[in-house]
Amino acid sequence: MQTSKWPKSLPPMTPEQQRISNEFMRVWHEVLPRRFGIVERFNHNFPVKYSRPGFKTTLEVGAGLGEHLHYEKLTAEQEKNYYALELRENMASAIRQNFPRVNAIVGDCQARLDFADGTFDRVIAVHVFEHLPNLPATIRESWRLLNKQTGQLLIVIPTEGSPAYTLARKLSGERTYKKHFGGDYSWLYKREHINLPPEILEELDPYFTIESKDFFPLPFLPMIFCNLCIGLALRPRPAIAIPAREEQEAPALNAAFQRPS
Repeated sequence: MQTSKWPKSLPPMTPEQQRISNEFMRVWHEVLPRRFGIVERFNHNFPVKYSRPGFKTTLEVGAGLGEHLHYEKLTAEQEKNYYALELRENMASAIRQNFPRVNAIVGDCQARLDFADGTFDRVIAVHVFEHLPNLPATIRESWRLLNKQTGQLLIVIPTEGSPAYTLARKLSGERTYKKHFGGDYSWLYKREHINLPPEILEELDPYFTIESKDFFPLPFLPMIFCNLCIGLALRPRPAIAIPAREEQEAPALNAAFQRPS
């Protein structure tokens, strides 16, 4: 449920920090598939594996350089109706160049998008929800845009804050940052991963129910503390289920993901 902490406020960046942030994002999108391919395969195979057959329309938010499209096997109609939403024009331009048969558009997934209610059969967000200062706005917009009968929200999020993820970041993102830029990495990742899994699950709960879930790398131990990523396939609740509920009812999705005591 939305609370007063949304949207979250981030300290302003200096021009140099902004430059580094943009450049690191580009570098990271290139490094991740090359050096950490096993993680990327989980990230991008999850939405493909759990998509319902027969979908026609897709909105991918935070599409990056279009990495996810390498994993899709789309018909001509599905390509024509695939919209890759990216905040940065330079990255959207790369998608247009490499995937000319899909629609690369520039926009903010935290704002209302220029599509009618129920336009899409799928909304895909691979490692996006952890970054969003106004996460509830994106969740509401995803719900609005999804067809309530056929729609799916397919997301992958990191287990930010877990021991496993903290170690993995030191071996991956931090090393990449120091190699290219030197200095302290913490200012950047603390700005980037601002939403933890329990927060994301709590905000999803009023709008979506879980159809399927998967964990990486230990699917047989489905807990946050020992995994790096969680994949969720979610179904939009019907409109009648959306009115606000009491505070104690909100974290229903959270219970299944807590570390055992």
